[in-house]
Amino acid sequence: MIELQDICKTYQVGDAELPVLKGISLEIARGEYVALMGSSGSGKTTLMNLLGSLDYPTSGIYRLAGIDVSSLSGAELADFRGRHIGFVFQNFNLLPRTSALDNVLLPTLYASDGRSKQERLEYATYLLETVGLKGRFDHTPNQLSGGERQRVAIARALINRPKLLLADEPTGNLDSKTELEILDVFRRLNEEHQITLVVVTHDAEVGRQANRVIHMKDGLICDDRSSAKRAMVGSLTPDDSPPHDIIRETRALLLAATLNAVVVAAFALRRNLLRTMLTMLGVIIGVASVVSVMELSSGASAAIRQTVESMGASMLTVNPSKGSSSGHQQRPIEITPDDVRAVAERCPAVQVAAPLIYTSVQLVRGNRRWSPNFVLGTSPEYLSARNWDDLEMGQSFSKQHVLDSAKVCVLGKTVADQLFGTEYPIGEEVRVNGEPLRVVGVLSPKGGDVIGNDQDDIVLGPWTTFKFRINSQVSGTPRMSTFADQMPPMTLAAARPSTRREAVHQIYVQAISPEHVDEAREQITQLLAKRHEADPASAYRINDITEVSKVVGQVVGGLSALGLVIAGVSLMVGGVGIMNIMLVSVKERTREIGLRMAVGADRRAILRQFLIEATVLCLVGGVIGIFAGHLWSKAVGAVVGWPTVMSIWAPMVAVTVAAGVGIIFGYYPAKTASRLNPIDALRYE
Repeated sequence: MIELQDICKTYQVGDAELPVLKGISLEIARGEYVALMGSSGSGKTTLMNLLGSLDYPTSGIYRLAGIDVSSLSGAELADFRGRHIGFVFQNFNLLPRTSALDNVLLPTLYASDGRSKQERLEYATYLLETVGLKGRFDHTPNQLSGGERQRVAIARALINRPKLLLADEPTGNLDSKTELEILDVFRRLNEEHQITLVVVTHDAEVGRQANRVIHMKDGLICDDRSSAKRAMVGSLTPDDSPPHDIIRETRALLLAATLNAVVVAAFALRRNLLRTMLTMLGVIIGVASVVSVMELSSGASAAIRQTVESMGASMLTVNPSKGSSSGHQQRPIEITPDDVRAVAERCPAVQVAAPLIYTSVQLVRGNRRWSPNFVLGTSPEYLSARNWDDLEMGQSFSKQHVLDSAKVCVLGKTVADQLFGTEYPIGEEVRVNGEPLRVVGVLSPKGGDVIGNDQDDIVLGPWTTFKFRINSQVSGTPRMSTFADQMPPMTLAAARPSTRREAVHQIYVQAISPEHVDEAREQITQLLAKRHEADPASAYRINDITEVSKVVGQVVGGLSALGLVIAGVSLMVGGVGIMNIMLVSVKERTREIGLRMAVGADRRAILRQFLIEATVLCLVGGVIGIFAGHLWSKAVGAVVGWPTVMSIWAPMVAVTVAAGVGIIFGYYPAKTASRLNPIDALRYE
């Protein structure tokens, strides 16, 4: 079973070398019960660690069941140790705050012997009952006596059905009664199950139970006595797979190992719940910031698109500028009603052209006064271009009202609410700078525009009414005569050339589609420049709503980018916190790491374990952060009136970022844990 040839082990202590084993040659047959005895410092514990492949010999050959253990790689050695060797440690080395059953099942997390989870659970239950712990399965180590903890350690050592059981001072911390019970367990394991048993002990009683006692002194075997015939040296039974086959099987079951690691990670994080929550706080804040910024920016973008649609996605405005007709002489360029008609009739890319007259007025009705943000004189086509055909009450003014300079108006929803409250406004009069206008309609509400102005705080009427009746009073010019009152301005415009008095402030244009905006712009520029013999480059200013929306979109995008940068900083801070906590966790759990390696975990398993713990920490924090960020964005939107849109990208980005933070910042602590030597980790204080 065991063959040692000239095994030496030397430790480096500073600049000096300390030889512990000085050429040990030994054979142990399958099924033997061997006691290693000797004084402290004789090398018996070091020899046991070498037998258990927890440590490497400085020189010599170690074969276990015909396999050269010293030739195995780290991963193969860990798998071989977990499958064929069981350990019973002097200090038990049980996981704290973990039930007896889960402690026994620990080695199965790293084994790949083909048993199902249910089969392993049943076998663990059987082992606990065999060692006398029936009814104590759910008790944690601090709820068990010393003897009971040792029994749990024995059951854990047997869960993977090892061929070699190593026990280091298994009765050193027990009373005499419990010692006899544990020795009886060892005897039955050896006799009934033919397990090869090597026990390191100072106790003569333990030595008497063994059928072979090996005494060591100063790193050498000084006495080797047998009380029974040795069994023949055997090999692994045919159903046992060689280490390399086991490694391939382990790789095939990588998914199961990962799922087990996730369960272990969740359990480890739950053991220090308060610290876990505080560590996740940085990730929660960062992810919540990412989600809230993305939702608010998405809401802003959607609001901009909606507002652009409400204002007219294919809208242009034509404003007068200055140009030169000849030489260096400058003259003002005006927009006349004839220009409006020409744009509507002679520009193929234009669907609607409407004149606009701006003014500032105060509306009075009874004892209520209101000064709207927008007061526009226009034509009925303007409402069609603005998608305001469907009024909330009444109807729009007509072309005949424009021809007659009729004293009518249409109110926006905000204005109607301010002046009429719950009263029905249609047919009622309001005084506009002292001029009575009859309300013929109330516009349907549109809300704010791209820069936050209330589009419903508006008064519309025939442009001729605002030009010749309202604006003439504002400027202090006399009102039109009775004859002019009776003659429509458009008729006057047709009878004589346009004058400054008939100029309009702006032309509101709607292209036939958003794709024809640039074409309409070019056609309008050429037409008006030709009509007024002006320079096309400087005669008129033509703007479209997409320019405004682009500027606002850029501002929103900039603010969103700034918010994401701040959120990224929060995630970085959270990641640093995770790294610190994971490093502390590695220090605190050094003995646990050594134990996991002793029962079969290789370096990759330890690396994966701590990486998964960091990732689980971030993912849980990320999920909490997603909900927190969504609630925060809703709260901010409700308080400041900012729209929010929940996008699938927000949680996807947040979860991806959280997982990335866990992997990046958890790698160094995980790598640190995986590089620990099993025997050094077990000895760590």
